[in-house]
Amino acid sequence: HVQLVESGGGSVQAGGSLRLSCAASGYTYSSYCMAWFRQEPGKERERVAGIWSNGVIAMYPDFVEGRFVISPGDAQNTVFLQMDSLKPEDTAVYYCAAGRSCRAGYPVEGPNSYWGQGTQVTVS
Repeated sequence: HVQLVESGGGSVQAGGSLRLSCAASGYTYSSYCMAWFRQEPGKERERVAGIWSNGVIAMYPDFVEGRFVISPGDAQNTVFLQMDSLKPEDTAVYYCAAGRSCRAGYPVEGPNSYWGQGTQVTVS
């Protein structure tokens, strides 16, 4: 049973920082990608940052503007998202995902992708 658990969300003032963590358990694929997505109410989920199991980082979307950095943890199947210079428009639920089928470093939704419950990030 694959499980992804996110942590590190919260409320912060504009210009502040947060560090999100994601730990995947029960995941035994040797080649995979892990990524962060976010979703605001009433909007589609969007990519934030992705990384391959070999450490290669996917291209960040334009709105990141060098403010976010994804990195692997010391433990296998863990990933962090360091978010600096946060803006109110970064407010969303952030989801961690892992998958064996990947496109441009982001898991493709389907039977081989797994998602966490999400963690709220609020920037005011």
